[in-house]
Amino acid sequence: MLLAGDIGGTKTLLGLFEHDRGRPRTLVVREYATLDFDSFDELTQVFLDDTRAASSLTAVCIGVAGPVTGLVARLTNVPWLADLSTLADRLGDCPVQLLNDLEAMAHAVTVLEPHEIAVLQKGVRVAGGNAAIIAAGTGLGEALLHYVDGRFVPAASEGGHADFAARTPRELALVEQLTAIHGRVDNDRVISGPGLVNIFRFTHGATRAGVVCPAIGPDVDDGEMPAAISACALSGQCEQCVEALDMFVEAYGAEAGNLALRSVATAGVYIGGGIAPKVLAALESGPFLDVFCGKAPLSDLLRTMPVSVILNPVAGLLGAAVRASGM
Repeated sequence: MLLAGDIGGTKTLLGLFEHDRGRPRTLVVREYATLDFDSFDELTQVFLDDTRAASSLTAVCIGVAGPVTGLVARLTNVPWLADLSTLADRLGDCPVQLLNDLEAMAHAVTVLEPHEIAVLQKGVRVAGGNAAIIAAGTGLGEALLHYVDGRFVPAASEGGHADFAARTPRELALVEQLTAIHGRVDNDRVISGPGLVNIFRFTHGATRAGVVCPAIGPDVDDGEMPAAISACALSGQCEQCVEALDMFVEAYGAEAGNLALRSVATAGVYIGGGIAPKVLAALESGPFLDVFCGKAPLSDLLRTMPVSVILNPVAGLLGAAVRASGM
């Protein structure tokens, strides 16, 4: 039996899987609010006590939103370490691995079914080419899939925390505002759920929290704001919300194109995370692909790269199970 996990800044998924051909079979999945726990060990102990699975485990792989060193990672948006050493000691000879969450998600790419993907750009897939994955949610994650010896080898990246590259006068003004507040503007400040809220404040003329959009109202929790902004924009109720989502989509497309160039992703670029499926209409009809491809002198290369949105909401967990299956 395999234990897989996906630890995010907002929620954590833990699941038990069974070995199967290529794609592990799901047995049970539990979802937890990450900040309800003081440590990863506490969280996993609750899951293992609930499922009584500890004695049956043959491999463990956990994806975590942050840089990984051995069995330890400091989560970017959570005030505690993910430390698997105690779990590893408890399980004895059972192999245990900790991965960056996007590296884990990348392991799912080869086992996704056609209905779990929405194609934005068909492109021309190059056999033997590299691929890449980018995912906006509570934060922005990126990973590479190098094609080596006949298979994809996922590699972690912290590109979500690289400097945000403004391209337009409005983006420059946004960066100026965010710099005054935060001191530095990385991709995560713009291309994420909180990033969409930052853009929303900018388009509504507010420098900090407290702005109220009449179309959304004053009683929306902070965690629900990205979804509320997106819904308002997609329905066209508020011009400032429409602009906010447009700016978000353009920034997302630009950074996806940057990642595609860095990795030479001729085998495809995958858009993961919780936001993309919810704003799929905006990705399909908006400027996402125009900005993705608009990188002369390599625009023609980018137009040949397949671009797809991952619709499976537990792709990160599935990828961790795929990696555990191969351990």
